[in-house]
Amino acid sequence: MARENLPATMASTIIDPSVKEQDRSGIITVGDVAILRFLAATELIETDLWQQYNELGGIQDSEVPGGSGSRLYTKALEVLDGDMPQYIHDNTEDEMTHELFINAYLVSKGAEPVSLDPFRTLPSSQATGAQQIGRLTNLMQLSVDTTWYTRYRSRTGNPRTDDDVQPDPSKPHHISDLTQAIANTAGFHFATIEQGGTSLYPQVAQRVTSLEVLRIVLSLGGTEICHFQTWSDKAGNSPQLSVVDPVTGSTVTFPDLNSPPLGGEDFQTNLIMPEPTAFLNRNLPACSIIRPTATKGAAMGALKAFTAGGLFIGQSPQFFKFMRTLAIEADLAVRQ
Repeated sequence: MARENLPATMASTIIDPSVKEQDRSGIITVGDVAILRFLAATELIETDLWQQYNELGGIQDSEVPGGSGSRLYTKALEVLDGDMPQYIHDNTEDEMTHELFINAYLVSKGAEPVSLDPFRTLPSSQATGAQQIGRLTNLMQLSVDTTWYTRYRSRTGNPRTDDDVQPDPSKPHHISDLTQAIANTAGFHFATIEQGGTSLYPQVAQRVTSLEVLRIVLSLGGTEICHFQTWSDKAGNSPQLSVVDPVTGSTVTFPDLNSPPLGGEDFQTNLIMPEPTAFLNRNLPACSIIRPTATKGAAMGALKAFTAGGLFIGQSPQFFKFMRTLAIEADLAVRQ
């Protein structure tokens, strides 16, 4: 029996073979719903963190309202690229449209949308320009995973990037080293977040059944790739410096990535397009690809990466339970 008349959330994962493929595009399975709900949650999380970045260093307008900007922090970001405020604004708007669209699509199919409003309990930054409202994410105690930097540049592996290099004594625009270090960290964090989405969308796309849902996942995922390539380019412009955090006492160092003991293709800052690498089978020729794209455990992997980066420091056990449930259900989805 064809499934057109079944409620979206009740559709079986077994598709009637008598239904032609082109007629299945509007059928949405339980697995499709689970994938879209997890993606909606990740987009809500990204919207929350990007909103915070935009309040301080982006463009506050009718498209992305909230906050009033931080002049010195914005200048420090502009050391990486003069268009950083515009890029931050546009990335924020993109994430907002993604979560709004996915939730609206779920509702149109009779499925339950995702709301994380009960978990907006984390404090805002006290920096000038930030709104004092509840947040989903913490941006004040980050551990930024930068392995993406060499993953996309290296043909052979992921060398470490923690070599200590003496700082550049210059202070462009009279910005303190601490402010510049915060901006540099943000520049790398932008790329860290967006490389996650760059992989997540093709990973879960392999589990989608509906052609329409597949179109959604591929179309939204393409914008994540655009974001990542932009931020990969800008992160490489971070000026060389070393600074001690006055709160934690930790030393943060940004080396010259183009000079010894670093340098070479693995660290070259203008290599922003993926270098060829092994794909599917090492007996096949090297190929330039998005990586990783293996689908097993993709949703839980994304959640663990968010958590390891410190985004959820201070969140409640209920939040983690809710997010783990969404991730498990998405990873259980099977393409039919």
